[in-house]
Amino acid sequence: MNELYKTIEQIGEKIKQAIGILKLDEKQKRIVELHEKMTRPDFWKDAQKAAALNQELARLEKEISAWLNLQERAAAFLELAQGKDELPEDWVEEANAIEQDFKKMETALLLSAPYDSYGAIFSINAGVGGTDAQDWAEMLLRMYLRFCEKRGWKTKILWISSGAEAGIKSVEIEVEGDFAYGYLKCEAGVHRLVRISPFDAEKMRHTSFALAQVLPIFPDTAESEIKDDEIKVDVFRSSGHGGQSVNTTDSAVRITHLATGIVVTCQNERSQAQNKKIAMKVLQSKVRQYNEAKKEEEKKALRGEYTEASWGNQIRSYVLQPYKMVKDHRTEVETSDVDSVLDGDIDAFIEARLKNTVK
Repeated sequence: MNELYKTIEQIGEKIKQAIGILKLDEKQKRIVELHEKMTRPDFWKDAQKAAALNQELARLEKEISAWLNLQERAAAFLELAQGKDELPEDWVEEANAIEQDFKKMETALLLSAPYDSYGAIFSINAGVGGTDAQDWAEMLLRMYLRFCEKRGWKTKILWISSGAEAGIKSVEIEVEGDFAYGYLKCEAGVHRLVRISPFDAEKMRHTSFALAQVLPIFPDTAESEIKDDEIKVDVFRSSGHGGQSVNTTDSAVRITHLATGIVVTCQNERSQAQNKKIAMKVLQSKVRQYNEAKKEEEKKALRGEYTEASWGNQIRSYVLQPYKMVKDHRTEVETSDVDSVLDGDIDAFIEARLKNTVK
C-alpha cells in the first residue's frame, strides 16, 4: 500500500481521537445554545456581554469547522487513493497539505484545559538587578508584545511603572485573542538575563531577573458582577504613557476589592470613566479566578506560585555574553538565535512546555 495512504490513514485516526479529546460534540451543543440566546429580544441590552458571546461563538465555529473540514479531506483522500500504488501529483500535494495542516492544529490538543481558550492578563515585574533588571523587564515587554502581534492578538497596556533611570518596574497587559491564556501561561516564572551591562562604566557582566505572571480573563457573566459596596475606588494622576492630558488630570483609577484585597489599576485611557470600566473588567476576572481557585494547587496552576525573581528560580536564561544562548530549564529547549527570541519568536519554547506539561 502507498506510504502516503498509510500516513493519511494514521492522521485520520488521530483526527477522530482529537475530536473526542476536544469534546466537539459538547461545543456544538454550546453553539446551538448561543444561537438561541442571540435570538432573544434583550440580547443586545448589554453590549459588552453580547460581544463576548459573539466572540465565543465565532471561536467555537472556527474550531469545529477546521477539524471537520480536515477530517473530510482525509476521508476523501483515502477513498480516492485506496488500492493505488502510485498517485497523481495533485493527490500527493493534497496528502502533504493534510499532513502539514494536522501538525499545525495538533497544538490545539495541548490547549484543552478549562481556561486555555480565554484571553489573558499578563504582568512583568523587575526583580533582582537594579536598573539592569528594569531594563530587562522592558526588553521582555517588547518580546511579548511582538509575540502577540505575530499571533494577531490585541494588546492593551493597563498599567506601567517606569524605572528611575531606564526600563520599567512593572507592567500589566490585557491580551485578547484565541487561546492567549493557554499559550502565555507557559511563560509564567522568572526570566534571567546575562550580559555586559550598558549601565556599568566598567563594562562588567551582570545578571538580572524579571518575573512574568499570567491570569485568564473570564467572560462576563451575571455571577461575576461586583457590587459598588464591595469595592473601594481611588483616582489619581497618571504617569508615563498616555499623552499630555492623561498626565495632567486625575484619570487613572485604582480599584480595591475589599473582601479579597485584590487591587487593579488602569491608566491607559484618557478618561476616568474609561479607565474604571477596564479596571472593573480585569477585577471581575481576578475575583472570579480567586473564588474558583479555592484549593492551593488550583491557585498555583492558574496564577503560578509566587516565586522571587532572583537566583535559582529561573525558568529560562537569556545569555548575551560571553556567548549567545537562550535555554529553557524546564524543557531543555535552547537556541543560539537570541535576537529572534527577543523579537518574539518563542513558539518553540511554548510548544515544548505544553507537550511537557501534558505528559
